Amino acid sequence: MATYYKLRCCVTGHEKDVRALTALAIPDDSFLSGSRDVTAKVWVPNESDNGFHEGHVMSGHSNFISSVCYMPPDETYPQGIILTGSNDSTILAFTLNSPAPIYKLEGHTENVCALTAGKFGTLLSGSWDKTARVWLRQKCVMKLEGHQAAVWGVGIMPEHGYMLTGSADRTIKLWKAGRCEKTFTGHEDCVRGIAVLGSGEFLSCSNDSTIRRWAITGDCLQIYYGHENFVYSISILPNGQDFVSSSEDRTVRVWRDGTCVQTIPHPTMSVWTVCVLGNGDIASGASDGVIRVFTTEGSRVANTEELTAFDTAVSTAEVPTQVGDIKMSDLPGPEALLNPGKKDGQTKMVKTDGGKVELYHWEAAATQWKKIGDVVGSSGGSQATSGKALHDGKEYDYVFSVDIEEGKPPLKLPYDIKEDPWFAAQRFLQNNGLSPLFLDQVANFIIDNTKGVTLGQGAPQVSDPFTGGGRYVPQSVGGTGTTGGADPLTGSGRYVPGQTDTKGPASNGVDPFTGASSYQTKGTGTTASKDNSYFPLKTFVTFETANPQQIIGKLKEFNIKVDQSMQVEESHLEKLPALIDGTSTDTLNTLEKMLSWPNEMVFPALDVLRMCVLTSLNKVVCEKDGLVDKLVKFISSNVGPTQMLALRTLCNMFKGQTGEKMCVKHRDFILTSALNCKASTNKNIVIALATLLMNYSVHLQDKLDPEAKSQCLIAAGNVLENTNIDSEAGFRLLVCIGTLIDSDPNMKELARSINAKTVIFPLKKRAEPQKLIDCATFVFNVL
Repeated sequence: MATYYKLRCCVTGHEKDVRALTALAIPDDSFLSGSRDVTAKVWVPNESDNGFHEGHVMSGHSNFISSVCYMPPDETYPQGIILTGSNDSTILAFTLNSPAPIYKLEGHTENVCALTAGKFGTLLSGSWDKTARVWLRQKCVMKLEGHQAAVWGVGIMPEHGYMLTGSADRTIKLWKAGRCEKTFTGHEDCVRGIAVLGSGEFLSCSNDSTIRRWAITGDCLQIYYGHENFVYSISILPNGQDFVSSSEDRTVRVWRDGTCVQTIPHPTMSVWTVCVLGNGDIASGASDGVIRVFTTEGSRVANTEELTAFDTAVSTAEVPTQVGDIKMSDLPGPEALLNPGKKDGQTKMVKTDGGKVELYHWEAAATQWKKIGDVVGSSGGSQATSGKALHDGKEYDYVFSVDIEEGKPPLKLPYDIKEDPWFAAQRFLQNNGLSPLFLDQVANFIIDNTKGVTLGQGAPQVSDPFTGGGRYVPQSVGGTGTTGGADPLTGSGRYVPGQTDTKGPASNGVDPFTGASSYQTKGTGTTASKDNSYFPLKTFVTFETANPQQIIGKLKEFNIKVDQSMQVEESHLEKLPALIDGTSTDTLNTLEKMLSWPNEMVFPALDVLRMCVLTSLNKVVCEKDGLVDKLVKFISSNVGPTQMLALRTLCNMFKGQTGEKMCVKHRDFILTSALNCKASTNKNIVIALATLLMNYSVHLQDKLDPEAKSQCLIAAGNVLENTNIDSEAGFRLLVCIGTLIDSDPNMKELARSINAKTVIFPLKKRAEPQKLIDCATFVFNVL
């Protein structure tokens, strides 16, 4: 018997991502899969070889399947029941003889993303609606409420009568008889899965890249480090203590005696799920729609040809590892592979003689470095430093990522503004072996995504596309910047962020979406635009107006009032302009100290932070430990100016790659808190919230992340339920929704399923502004 897992077979049959797997008791060593292609399938071992064949196909959901579960046999169902949870908010039940559901469970209001079965026909489900439900005999008998965000993981401990729920609010709750008995804290990001061990212990995995082992007493017994990205799934090995896990880092990892003993790389980005089969083999489901089965039993290992094909697929996969500021000259050559690794799964970048960068990982079992892909990154320059994007060693004004086939890596489409779009499109089609019938479609894609750029102009300026100006003016969303010493929020010389001028925008503010002055009504003679120039939005929107002297004046005022232990030297305050414009980090510690001021006095420090993350200091500031936690705390403060500036800071963080990464990593945590501001009567707070959602939509529009897209779409719809919402906030939320649904049929279906039209329709009927009416009409018509 092999001492570590090797490929047994690759199972194909699903057309989209495989999101969930679970082992079945009948037939022997079979398993169940659920996919974004809206089907669930039973896979049965072949008798003639080591593969699997499709034994049963089940359908009935109106949206993708997120979770699957097997209910053991009983007198009524001697072969057991298959259950599937879906983004359509329902749970369907099937038998091995029924391709259509035998019953439906309804009650959840959002995606059912977790299922597990207990004794006596008990079913526990978790949902994005922040609840878990207990089902018995096709009825909901308990609703577990208390989490502040989606319930991603569930578990049942029958010997203790306990149920477990893990949430995007970073906590795990232990329930008994419908009552929360204990809350477990420790994870630094949302909890994605739970697996129950014996002896009153369980495991949890998280977006913080760790796995934790817990006792029901509340103690965290061990933290398992090794994964380099979100950990989506865990499954217990036959001995009841060891386990396997899957992750966004392209791997399945095997853990024995608290140590990662094997790392199994995959030739695809997201390994959504992993399960242990009855015979001890493991199966993984991934974003390329392929299920891969691995075994330690020598007789079931794939033949040499299949193993070679798998290794080749892994080694030739493009790994989106950011080379960033690493100099090529600093990377070691192939000689670095002569030294053994320190632990299984350790990765190392190596520069080849040909100038490429390859990624290797250490296989402890085989005592060798194994290539797992070619690193996609720059070779010394970057778009941020040169204004150009690199592709195949050449500089271009743009390099687009184009999703041609779902589940496969996007293709790169380079384009220079001096080129004819049709020439660039033809080159792209030829280089990638695509049909010339796509010529017009690709050329129009280039034109649509480079609107307004002319020869000699370069890339568009990073400006607020909703105002047409380079700065955001809160008192007149869509107007121009303030002049002189006027407060941009009050129109006076005072610095009062919490106060809002309700006047319309400056008369010379041109709205780029209508081509006319902002907030024009139909009565002015402006007609609704026939061309949709509002979405999809391609650039992040930031808040860039500031008056450093007035901010510092307010800081000096508050510095005298705060407790002496919190005060800073006034000479340091005078140096803050250099921090605001990103030319010096000398006063960064001063800023950190001021961010600990009371909620009602911290807002001018937040204003400094808001401006600082717009500069080249984005990376050093956004990497600070606890930054997101602080901003979320400020959002929850109920102090208007503090809430507003915390939200604006998060919007501005998208300006830099590090800030964007932090916002994406903590998306669930941030949005859960931010949505508590949706009913605020301060229109600037709601506009900042809408802008935050809009920036997430810009990030997500070309990503295969339905959970994140769905969360943003539903959140935007929830904010729009306020019938008195400010016009600018409503407009930005419409652009957010339009950007998410523009080229994603699944998001369109989700928007229809949550009746998004009902909150959009009233905006079409408003008297003004025209851009709001036009954009609402466009979104409404798309749906």
